[in-house]
Amino acid sequence: MASPQQRQILLVEDDATIARAVQTRLVAEGFDVRVASDGEGALAAYAKSEPDLVVLDRLLPGLDGLEVCRRMQAARPVPVLMLTALGEETDVLVGLGVGADDYITKPFSMRELVARIHALLRRVERASQLAAEDTVIRVGTVEINTAERRVFVSGVEAQLTRTEFDLLRRLAERPGQVFERERLLSDIWGFSEAAATRTVDSHVRALRRKLGSEVVRTVHGIGYALVRP
Repeated sequence: MASPQQRQILLVEDDATIARAVQTRLVAEGFDVRVASDGEGALAAYAKSEPDLVVLDRLLPGLDGLEVCRRMQAARPVPVLMLTALGEETDVLVGLGVGADDYITKPFSMRELVARIHALLRRVERASQLAAEDTVIRVGTVEINTAERRVFVSGVEAQLTRTEFDLLRRLAERPGQVFERERLLSDIWGFSEAAATRTVDSHVRALRRKLGSEVVRTVHGIGYALVRP
């Protein structure tokens, strides 16, 4: 992947004021930023420029953000940070289910947005480095192939997003151990803020939907653990 100064971000946002503000901040951070204001324009720009990361609004005219994300991931997997004005958990889980790696709820601070983008890009780099390792982790019915980034449950492959895979792998490194939400947020997302721990909760719920509700155990008031048989 190119150096940070050369990384390209595709920003998909129909609110011109928000788009200008985000573009200005990201350019100041050293990114090459392309902007699209609707779903069709986003797909065309994505096919033409092949960005390193997509910042994608959930609500767009024409094709909505969910369908845009689904089509992008089908064409060529890419890290996606979804912007959403919807606070409902169902909407967040649907976004994660179609391939979004992370989400941030409007209104958001530019500082948090930039932190999320840098953290997601770091995870992509780390995943590329770890892919060289030929390792298979088995915990109960769950099998994790870290080299191929594939997960199987009772022999059936589960389709996980990049972030879901990284979260599962972290929990699987120490089955049975309880990981605090703040620690998972730091290890996987690259930052630690108590107000952002709901991001961890949303991804755990997404994991349970795909792997089974019994795979990850909640320790109330503390965090999560991968169930060890």
